[in-house]
Amino acid sequence: MTPAPHDDELDATVARWIDGLREGDPASANGLWQRYFRRLVRAAEGRIAPALERTYDGEDAALSAFHSLCRGVRAGRFDDLQRGDELWSLLVVITARKIQRRARAERAVKRGGGAAPAQELDDVLGREPTPDFAIEVAEEAEELMERLEPRLRPVARLKLEAHANEEIARALGCSLRTVERRLGLIRRTWSEDPSDA
Repeated sequence: MTPAPHDDELDATVARWIDGLREGDPASANGLWQRYFRRLVRAAEGRIAPALERTYDGEDAALSAFHSLCRGVRAGRFDDLQRGDELWSLLVVITARKIQRRARAERAVKRGGGAAPAQELDDVLGREPTPDFAIEVAEEAEELMERLEPRLRPVARLKLEAHANEEIARALGCSLRTVERRLGLIRRTWSEDPSDA
């Protein structure tokens, strides 16, 4: 799957909004909100397990992710962020992490209830296509990638960009079975709580 072409006009607008957000401009935050919030809610709704929906929905996840984005931009954590596809990728990754953390907290309270971590990671690894180099612009994604062995990182990047397993195998010059095995290792690694290590 090839990434969608960049929209130069949108990229210029997003760059202005992000620069404004860095300076604390409420109109820039509002522009980003109007452009991305409803779309982010829809993306989040597809990732939340039914057991979690009773206490946490797509709007909760999107609000939390948007708040984290604004705080992160103001704090200088996303200095290279300029394009619309980069911003969307970052928002998707932050939202997926918010959902994963909330599900983990709910399971801790219920002592084993809720969806399995591997299922949550299946959602992160596949439903919403994300453009190129989402991982490089997202602090949360960088954190995940650093937890992987180097040989697993190209597979994770391509899967997060919504490539099919067969496409990943062709791109990396390996067998489909190798890709599937590595995705299993990625899911297991990302399911582990890093604080337990």
